[in-house]
Amino acid sequence: MNRIANSPLKIVPFFLLVVLLTNCRVADDGTGTNTDSENAGLLVPEGFEVTIVADSIGKARHLVVNDNGDIYVKMKSSDDQKGALALRDTTGDGVMDVVKRFGNRDGNFAETEMTIHDGYLYYTSSLRVYRQKLIPGQLLPDAEVDTILIDDHEHGDHEHNTKPLAFDGKGHMYVPFGAPNNACQEPKRTPGIPGLDPCPILENHGGIWRFEDDKKNQKQGDGERFATGVRSIVAMSWNPADDHLYLVMHGRDDLHRLFPNEFSPWENAVLPSEEFMRVTEGSDFGWPYCYYDHIQQKKVLAPEYGGDGETVGRCREYDDPILGFPGHFAPNDLLFYQGDQFPEHYRNGAFIAWHGSTIRSPYPQAGYFIAFVPFENGKISGEWEVFANGFAETDPIINTSDAEHRPSGLAVGPDGSLYITEDRNGRIWKVSFTGDKAAFGEEQLARMREEKQTASNIRRPDPEEDNLQKGEIAGGEQIYRTYCASCHQRDGQGTDRFPPLAGTDWVTGDKNRLVGVILNGLEGSIEVKGQQYNNVMPQHSFLSDEEVAEVLTYIRQNFDNDASAVTPEEVNDIRQRMQN
Repeated sequence: MNRIANSPLKIVPFFLLVVLLTNCRVADDGTGTNTDSENAGLLVPEGFEVTIVADSIGKARHLVVNDNGDIYVKMKSSDDQKGALALRDTTGDGVMDVVKRFGNRDGNFAETEMTIHDGYLYYTSSLRVYRQKLIPGQLLPDAEVDTILIDDHEHGDHEHNTKPLAFDGKGHMYVPFGAPNNACQEPKRTPGIPGLDPCPILENHGGIWRFEDDKKNQKQGDGERFATGVRSIVAMSWNPADDHLYLVMHGRDDLHRLFPNEFSPWENAVLPSEEFMRVTEGSDFGWPYCYYDHIQQKKVLAPEYGGDGETVGRCREYDDPILGFPGHFAPNDLLFYQGDQFPEHYRNGAFIAWHGSTIRSPYPQAGYFIAFVPFENGKISGEWEVFANGFAETDPIINTSDAEHRPSGLAVGPDGSLYITEDRNGRIWKVSFTGDKAAFGEEQLARMREEKQTASNIRRPDPEEDNLQKGEIAGGEQIYRTYCASCHQRDGQGTDRFPPLAGTDWVTGDKNRLVGVILNGLEGSIEVKGQQYNNVMPQHSFLSDEEVAEVLTYIRQNFDNDASAVTPEEVNDIRQRMQN
């Protein structure tokens, strides 16, 4: 198959830091360094102004801004501290000078939501939905914590267990139960094997459930399944303009790694789409059997179910998204703008926070920006746009860890300004419109259209010119780039989801354990260099003894590691013992 030929080609201290950065902007001089100063390092449409209202507060996920300007942030934290922050500006200068911790922290991963509903703060972990009563004039909410929902399933790896929330204003709360799998394979992410058909995961996962919004200690069985066929949801919102639920789905991974004869590394980087969905009761979007291809603009059969990237087959039966974005942008929040401050162009439209990819190797990582989708009369009314870029502060983004900031949460303040969080260093930006609303139009958007076509983290990569490993590589390095770099990154430093391979005893220590991880995979919580990781390492037993030895020798003797080689004989011995 060849979808490449028809694709377009390249188209210090807290307060001191705030003072220094509040009025700076980033521009790239071609070397990846920041050389200009305006708009807090971000590129936004003409007429907008960006300031930094908080910095270095920790890994900030979703947020909400109260009517009095207080900010509440859900933190992504692996320690035992309280899991939310309350921030207030007491001086009137726009900088949050009071920061206090509060909330329940249950030790579960994937903290996500922070929203206000009926006078309560609602926030979540991967397995719980909590709420606390807001007290007028008081920064911290009431100390009593209500548990509204308990995810009562057994979860070994917490894969896709985020719990964003949406409320319809009619007494209902909508919660996703993500699919703990990539494409319903067992074992997970194993090259070439078919997916389970029918997929048993869909009974209790891979969908959206509807609950009462104020009943305590509900479990999944107390709710009703509202929609199905969705893999992983972090970005979800109720649109008051048309009174419907919307979400943007994280698409599946590993097309090339799992099916190298069907999909190229380029296709693996740009596909499948991150799907923007309008959800009605009974919707079925087809995961795991199908995925959407935004290049072909159609839903196609997944390779685990006999697909080749072009065949539609049974996918005609499933609902299509309203829009397909490029693969692996990683949607982390969705917000429909109802404020009055921005120009009319933005009224009722959707902002999407793209957290950024981890698995686009050997091409530059993508995402790491804020997009805008215009709406009119409840329907998309134009092409999607770049609203804010420059968060990564580097171009191209080769390793996920190279990105200085990764956008995560969106909220609108009482004056109509847009607030944006990021979960690497804990910065909050405020984006305000200070131009002439009546004059805002094509001229003010021109620079953002250029950014969409030229920025390496946004445009479609050229199959040849943007290939970061187009030079000759072989042996262990080639195997590493093919099977490992997408998660652990080209530099072996890992990401917030996947552990580093540099300077860890997991790599340089016990060979038997290391070979066992390659052959059997690894699932569940582990600690690497003082940080907890809770994801799935798929087994790679399909590699030959020689290939396992080559790739393990490569990682044990690179990334500043200095350990002995692994031999094929050692791998074969461990493989035989595991099979007996």
